[in-house]
Amino acid sequence: MMEKENRTAVAEFVFLHFTSIPNLETLLFVLFLIIYILSLMGNLLIIVIVLVDSHLQTAMYFFICNLSMVEVWYTTVTVPKMLENLLSKKMTISIQGCITQYYFFFAFAAIELFILTTMAYDRYLAICNPLHYSTIMNPVTCRNVAVICWFVGFLCPTYTSFRLAKISFCNPNRINHFFCDAGQIFRLACTDTYAIQVVGYGFSSVIIMAALLFTLASYIKILITILKMSSAAARRKTFSTCASHLSVVTIYFGTLIFMYVRPAVKYKSNADKIVAVFYSVITPLLNPMIYTLRNKDVKEALKKTFLRNAH
Repeated sequence: MMEKENRTAVAEFVFLHFTSIPNLETLLFVLFLIIYILSLMGNLLIIVIVLVDSHLQTAMYFFICNLSMVEVWYTTVTVPKMLENLLSKKMTISIQGCITQYYFFFAFAAIELFILTTMAYDRYLAICNPLHYSTIMNPVTCRNVAVICWFVGFLCPTYTSFRLAKISFCNPNRINHFFCDAGQIFRLACTDTYAIQVVGYGFSSVIIMAALLFTLASYIKILITILKMSSAAARRKTFSTCASHLSVVTIYFGTLIFMYVRPAVKYKSNADKIVAVFYSVITPLLNPMIYTLRNKDVKEALKKTFLRNAH
């Protein structure tokens, strides 16, 4: 405690270099810039296709559209600052800017989590309760559920962000990351943040694990229904309708659990930075690829749109 009391208060944080090899940072800038542009283009393309193609005006594609909107903002919260730091000598961020980045990053992460969980329930209804699917997942219900996902997502990091904004931070003001992750901010506080961490990580762990269990329950029921089908062709066709979502869910939940379902301060490995690149930079690019390359309806809609524009 005496050590923290003797530390000097700071007004900004300094990001450490992404890598100790200077030439590699230029290469990483080019690589991440290409991934970021492709991610934006891919997700924006899905949004446009879903909005303009009447055949994609269903609950499943409505939530895919929402997922793509989240991905656009999710990457924009962190990647532009990371790209700037890869080329800049002064890699600083104000405390207010850091907490703002923290808030929006975790808000969009929560929104994505809720939308993916909703999509699992949508697949469950479509496969296990098809006669009532259109009645339950009507346009009004879909809009209301989407609004709830966005509202609750923005609400989730409010308490922790508010508490962090009220405390002071001390030297050393170094962040060994490419964005203001929770664990990095907690380590730089002048005062004890144990209570904030318990609430923050406890809350995030409950939300992530509850969403995971709900998603698992949905897919267990889907699997049971598929296994009861007499035709192998019917089983393959039915499973293919949820294969894309299952791929995205596996990637997203895996990285979230690794990063946030445990106390942050005890883990200082650079592995966190690598995993963070995967779920905050690469995964938003994979999602539109998975939903287009593995989805016959989206591929057909893309062909029709490009052919119509060509004429």
